[in-house]
Amino acid sequence: MEVILLERVAKLGQMGETVRVKDGYARNFLLPQGKALRATKDNKAKYEGMKQQLEARNLELKSEADKISGKLDGKTFVVVRQASEAGQLFGSVSARDLASILTDAGYTVGRNQIVLHNPIKMIGMHTVPVALHPEVEVTVTINVARNADEAERQARGEDVTQRREQTDEEAAAAEAASFFEKPEEAPGGDQGKGEDAKTD
Repeated sequence: MEVILLERVAKLGQMGETVRVKDGYARNFLLPQGKALRATKDNKAKYEGMKQQLEARNLELKSEADKISGKLDGKTFVVVRQASEAGQLFGSVSARDLASILTDAGYTVGRNQIVLHNPIKMIGMHTVPVALHPEVEVTVTINVARNADEAERQARGEDVTQRREQTDEEAAAAEAASFFEKPEEAPGGDQGKGEDAKTD
């Protein structure tokens, strides 16, 4: 299906361009969301009539998005969730969760603006793009941790899951070392004395 884009659509084209897309994509996304019109003679004439209005609205929305992007770009948000020792979340952090976290922090962001292809399922630092406008995209960091202390450690660059595993390994290594050291020393000392006794 051929459509006329009413705004810039990533990987598709700029406002006013006529592009060919799959029927399902047009019917289920572009047309209902008001991002495009079917490319008919009537709609082409209609677009020409509303072109200035669309361009003015686009500039207005872009300037709003620019203002928000200046405050939002590079910010870090902490999300506390329950997780296993290995760092696997019991549940996940979805785009809807992130939109509500950003909104609670005072930023006007919709769920559809969070560019999260798969929900977050592990603790750690996650970089998430936010499309404030078709021409304005920022990135935020989502710090997913089991508690506030862990979030602070992750923010400093520590790997909290790896650290726990290392301490377990270190403890096991220390235990093994202490187990092997004692038997080696004791027989060596006794044998030496025994040999000395025989030679005397």
